[in-house]
Amino acid sequence: MTFAIRRAHTSDAAALPAIERSAAALFRNDPSLAWLADAPVTDAGQHLHAIKTESVWVAELAGGALAGFLSAEQIDNQLHIQELSVSQHFQGQGIGRKLLLAAIEHSRERELAGLTLTTFRDLPWNAPFYQRFGFEILSTAETSPRLLAILRQEIDHGLPGERRCAMCLRVP
Repeated sequence: MTFAIRRAHTSDAAALPAIERSAAALFRNDPSLAWLADAPVTDAGQHLHAIKTESVWVAELAGGALAGFLSAEQIDNQLHIQELSVSQHFQGQGIGRKLLLAAIEHSRERELAGLTLTTFRDLPWNAPFYQRFGFEILSTAETSPRLLAILRQEIDHGLPGERRCAMCLRVP
């Protein structure tokens, strides 16, 4: 399968909710999180706003269809990954890895201190995936007030707090 990673165009916004919905289907494999497969996803308007800030990358297949995306936001001197989604049909083919590497390279080019995110500790496509790239799970003492606030919001929306964590990759 041939694909290219590129910055998202405004015309891509409409396709991103379906990719996120497809990726969320993986949660059906965990009975306690299965409800996330049907939970609301980011709408095209929110994606459009993120694209305009130049913090979204997409994986484009040879035929022009999109297979995945990574959406991030620069906050202070860090890039915060808000969402990394790959359509279910294209998972396990290196798309998520390439999207993440694009965000890491962007952070290096911008001389940012690192990347942050919040995720599930125990799902193989969450914390263990990011750890393979050097991300570290932050202890509560190491977690910034900004990331603690995100984790609290996630818990308020029904995510199990004991399974969530904040992670950071320091960029040399």
